[in-house]
Amino acid sequence: MWRANGRAWRVAAAAAVVVGALGAVSYAQQPGPGRGPGPGWGPEFHGQRGRAFGPGGRLGIPLGQLELTDAQRQQVAAIVEGHRAEMRQLAERSREARQAVRQASEAQPFDENAVRAASNGLAAVMADGAVLRAKVRAEVLGVLTDEQRAKAAQLGAQAEQRMQQRKQRMEERRQQRLQQRQQNPGGIG
Repeated sequence: MWRANGRAWRVAAAAAVVVGALGAVSYAQQPGPGRGPGPGWGPEFHGQRGRAFGPGGRLGIPLGQLELTDAQRQQVAAIVEGHRAEMRQLAERSREARQAVRQASEAQPFDENAVRAASNGLAAVMADGAVLRAKVRAEVLGVLTDEQRAKAAQLGAQAEQRMQQRKQRMEERRQQRLQQRQQNPGGIG
């Protein structure tokens, strides 16, 4: 079923990304060293790459590299706290929607309409997640100075460039492996 339906795979993969992002935000909201705004809030909060809301954050704002003031940190913490219930509710809806897709996909006999309905439900949850992330991101960006926003944009562009370079290297390696297999179809490696 999953091989035949590439859309189901894409929906499931996108749902995993949403759930991961929401999990990172939820983790970052916990008080303590390295666990979000609070007494231990500092560079360790952002992970080694300085992403918003800890490692794996999906807002795309490198707060750890923007030299936030204490007041800005408190404002960001208030924004995150203000959306905590929404994030948790969305995470639960995502879990339920993924489970519904899995159950519909594995059901016997196969019911295409049930799989489509469950996938559409998951897509709606994913859209709600995208809207919530954009809303939180806009609120956090509103706390930053013009200089901090410019630096965040510059760092984001650099991160995008690194990601494109990684993709290109991966594609080159994939092409090399494919050529090796074509040159040695029955052999190993």
